[in-house]
Amino acid sequence: MEKELLYTIEKDEHTKEDIKRILEENPNIKFVSLMGVDLGGNATDEKIPVKFLLDDIDDFLASAVQTDGSSVELYNIATLNNAKVDLMPDRDCRWYVDYNMEFIDDETGLPVGTLKIPAFLIHDNKKVCSRGILQKADKYFKESLMDIFRTYPKVLENLGIDSADDIEEVGLTAATELEFWVNTPEDKADLEKLYVSQSLKEQYWKRTHGVIRTCLEESLIILGKMGIDPEMAHKEVGGIPSSISIEGKTNHAMEQLEISWKFSTPLQAADNELLVRDVVEDVFTAHGLEVTFKAKPIDGVAGNGGHTHFGVSVLLKDGSRKNVFAPVDMKNDYLSIAGYGALMGMLYNYEVINPFVTSSIDGFNRLVPGFEAPICIVTSLGHTYEQPSRNRSVLVGLIRDMRNPKTLRFELRSPNPLSNKYLVIAAGYQAMIEGIRAAAESGFGPKELEKELSKQPGEEGFYLEKDRAYRDEHDIFEYYSEEERRKRFGNPPATVFENMKNVEKFSYKLKCLKQGGVFTDDVIQSFKVGAIDKWQKKLKTRLIEQNITRIRALKKLHTPENMDAIDEVIWKSISDMKYDLMKDTLTKESLFTRVRNAVDNKEYAEASRLQLEMKKKMNDIEQLYLKYKKNIY
Repeated sequence: MEKELLYTIEKDEHTKEDIKRILEENPNIKFVSLMGVDLGGNATDEKIPVKFLLDDIDDFLASAVQTDGSSVELYNIATLNNAKVDLMPDRDCRWYVDYNMEFIDDETGLPVGTLKIPAFLIHDNKKVCSRGILQKADKYFKESLMDIFRTYPKVLENLGIDSADDIEEVGLTAATELEFWVNTPEDKADLEKLYVSQSLKEQYWKRTHGVIRTCLEESLIILGKMGIDPEMAHKEVGGIPSSISIEGKTNHAMEQLEISWKFSTPLQAADNELLVRDVVEDVFTAHGLEVTFKAKPIDGVAGNGGHTHFGVSVLLKDGSRKNVFAPVDMKNDYLSIAGYGALMGMLYNYEVINPFVTSSIDGFNRLVPGFEAPICIVTSLGHTYEQPSRNRSVLVGLIRDMRNPKTLRFELRSPNPLSNKYLVIAAGYQAMIEGIRAAAESGFGPKELEKELSKQPGEEGFYLEKDRAYRDEHDIFEYYSEEERRKRFGNPPATVFENMKNVEKFSYKLKCLKQGGVFTDDVIQSFKVGAIDKWQKKLKTRLIEQNITRIRALKKLHTPENMDAIDEVIWKSISDMKYDLMKDTLTKESLFTRVRNAVDNKEYAEASRLQLEMKKKMNDIEQLYLKYKKNIY
C-alpha cells in the first residue's frame, strides 16, 4: 500500500495539466486544504472537496478562497467590521498529501488523502500572514546584500570574490530542529526519578526500543517520502526508561526525543516544521502515545527546544558556491566581514526579535538557568580559531567546521517548538542584514570587527551598545552570578508582558524589522496585542487552575504512628503556603485572587510581577513537599 501513495507535488508540476493528471491518477485524494499561517503561527485547515479544484483549476489557483477573519489570529487587522480574509495558494513551493490512515477509500483500498497547499492570508489586498512576512524578508535580504556588495567591494574581497558581477544569485538556507516529549496516556511524572535521570544524562543516545522505536522509525520514513530529508533522530536528556509488560509491550513510557532534518530555503524550512509536527503527532498518537511540543511540559526537567539555524551563500557564475559568513582563511579568522556583521545584528537587535521568539507563559518556563536554555544576549566564537565553540549557554551559537567552511552558520538557541518559526526566521534575517550593512559602512576588516564583538562593558563601540558585553567563552550560568549576568548582558524579560513591553522600550531598534516594509507597524502591533491577550487569559484561568491542581496533590502523609516532630513542622509550613496561595480570608486576599484581580483591572504590570511571585512560591512549596515526602518514606 505504502508504495502506491503520493506524498508530494513539486512546484514544477503546478500547471493545470499536471494537477489534473495527478489527481485523476490518485482518486483516493479526496480533499484540498489551503494552509495559511496566521501571526500566532496557527495553520489553517480548510477542507475543500477536490471536485471544486478540478472543476476550474485556473480560477482556484488564481483567485483566493475566502475565509472568516475571526478564525485566524490577526488582532486589530481582521476586525469585526472588516473581517474578510482570503487564502491565496502558493504555487512556488512544495505541496503535500496528508493521509488519514484510519479512513480507507472503498474504491481504491487506499487511505483517503488531503492535498495540503501552503497559502497566503490576504486582507485588504495585502499579505498579512507569517508566510508572507518571511517571503518579503527573504527577498529584501537578497536584494540588500547584493546592493552592499556593489557599494562596499571590500566585503566581497574579504570573501575572495572579485566583483558583484561574478555572482549568479544569493541563497538563504534555514533549518530547525524539533524536540518533544512522548508518554503513555495518563502517566504521571515521577519528578525525583526524572531529576536523577537527567542529572546522570542516562537517556542521551540510548537505543530506542518497543513502540517508541516503531514510531520514530515510521515518522522518519514518512518524512523522507515527503521530501523533508530527516538527518537524525535520537533520545534527548529528559525522560526515564520505559517499562515492558510480560507480553513484550510498552506499558509505561515517558521520554524526550529529537528529530532534525536537512536545511532548506527559509519559507520551505518553516513549512517543513509544521509538517514534521503533524507527522510526529499522527504517528505516535496512532500507536497510543501522547505527544507534546510544549516548551516546558514538566517543571524542573529539561524542556523542548526548537533551535533555528541561519546561513547565507552566493552561487557564482562559474558554478562554485561560497559561504558569505565564512572567512577565506579559517585558521586566522572566525568569520568574514559579513559574518561578523550578521552576528552583531542579531545580538544588537535581539530585544525586538525576542517577542516573536518567546510569546507564551510556557516558553518562558523553559528559559531558566541550568537547562541549556539561553536567557542572556551573548555569543561564543571559540577559544582559538582552530577550536570551534561548544558553548551551550549562549543565545547565538557559531556552528563552524574547519574542514568544511560551507557548513558555517548561526544557531539561535532560544526558540521552542511552538515558536512561530516564520516570524523568527524573518526577524533574524532582518537583523542580520542591518548588521552586515553596519559592518560594511564601518570599513573595518575581520580583526577590528572581532574586537567590536569582544568588547567589555563600558567600552565604546561603533555599533554595539557601550554598557554591555556580547561575547563570552565561559559557561555563563556557572561562571557568573545572576547579578553579574544582568550587568554584563542586560536584564532579560521573564514574562510575556515584559517581553512585549520591550517593543516600546527598544522602539528605536524596530527599524531593523521594518526595513523594506517586511514587518509593518500593523503587524508588530497585532502580534503584541495578541500575545498579551493570550497571556492574560491563560494567566487568569489556565495557569491558576493548573497550580490549584498541583497544590491539591500535596497531601498530608504522616500519621501519629509514623510521625516525627519535624514532619509536623514541615507540614505546618506547607499548609501555611497553601493558604497564602489559595485561600482568601476576611483580612487578606490569596495570591491567586490578587493575580485574577490585577488581570481583570488590566493592571498588567502588576499581574506580571505577581506571576513571577506565584512561580517562585509554587517552586518553593513543591520543593518543601519533596523534602517532607522523603522524610516520611
